[in-house]
Amino acid sequence: MIYFETKRLIARDYLPSDYLPFSEMNADKDVMKYFPSILTKQESDAFLDRNQQELTTFGYGLFAIEEKSSNEFIGFVGFHEASFEASFTPCIEIGWRLKKSAWNQGYATEAAKSALKFAKENTLIDEVYSFTAVLNKPSEHVMKKIQLTKIATFEHPALIDGDPLKPHVLYKM
Repeated sequence: MIYFETKRLIARDYLPSDYLPFSEMNADKDVMKYFPSILTKQESDAFLDRNQQELTTFGYGLFAIEEKSSNEFIGFVGFHEASFEASFTPCIEIGWRLKKSAWNQGYATEAAKSALKFAKENTLIDEVYSFTAVLNKPSEHVMKKIQLTKIATFEHPALIDGDPLKPHVLYKM
């Protein structure tokens, strides 16, 4: 199923052919720089399965993103319920992950803006949050470009004290 399109991108369900590029993206140390670790093939496959299940169940989630001109899977953008222990959870977050060859082309911003429009038009989500490690300036830049507002910083409870990824920024629409 196609959920929305932009000038250059298609947000759709996952296809069997997405498993390999999805796992390659999740095993790339540069792509996963602001996460605790890269994902194994099994972890990545299970993550893709969960993403598709959320799309099927809720009609929204972390959409597979395909670049129109090449028909190539380039990553995901969309929504996920954050349920770790924090003052703002549970909440719906907007997030993205693109393979390295798709960076610095405006794809994350383009898809995220359209995902927010999709959510608003389909009255699926009332509030949207986004968060990332303080060190992740590229993602924070996208948050600003899609007109989210920084509301706080927090220590991510899933990370150990002293981990440089523990301090996080929190944005909200």
